[in-house]
Amino acid sequence: MNKKRILEELRDTGAVAVIRTDRQDELLDIVGALAEGGVRFIEITMTVPNALEIVRLSCQKMGEMAYIGAGTVLDSQAARSVISAGARFVVSPVFDPEMVRYCNRYSIPVMPGAFTPTEVLSAWSNGADVVKIFPANIGGPKYFKDLKGPLPQVEILPTGGVDFTTAPQFIQAGACAVGIGGALVDPAAVKARDFEAIRKNAVKLLQTIRDARGVAT
Repeated sequence: MNKKRILEELRDTGAVAVIRTDRQDELLDIVGALAEGGVRFIEITMTVPNALEIVRLSCQKMGEMAYIGAGTVLDSQAARSVISAGARFVVSPVFDPEMVRYCNRYSIPVMPGAFTPTEVLSAWSNGADVVKIFPANIGGPKYFKDLKGPLPQVEILPTGGVDFTTAPQFIQAGACAVGIGGALVDPAAVKARDFEAIRKNAVKLLQTIRDARGVAT
């Protein structure tokens, strides 16, 4: 599937699940539960032990059921590694021009991080497909709306502290999608291996996003 279609699906679904766990078997179960619940964009952070292998295995297991991406990608060398492992999109908490150029060279959607208007515009002007606003809990949806005012052309995605209450607020403030971690992948559910609860969370999140957009089910 080409880059344009992947980005269209990201906008349509409106959510990226951000996963952090140190157990490979748990992570694969989590990915499966999220995909079954409809959250098809799944970011595995490079801070997870054996992250590259988990990206590779997740891509093999999920096939076209989900888009497995890599987060906390800080430079072009890391981008090369995760793309080689099969990552379908790349996310970073920072803007590194070389990393963005590398992803663009291979038509991989790239979402570098920024916070101030100057940083956001710089990332967008230098090839970002979506700019990740991080940490989004600083300023919240109001700050997000203020950013979007003078920069309506920029696709922005909040990550950091997003939950079921703020997710629809960010969507209504102009987010193309939200990045959401612990609120979606409840650590208590993971510990109990209650992956059905995670699937239900995914269903709930997507319904919340549709409601915020005023989309009939």
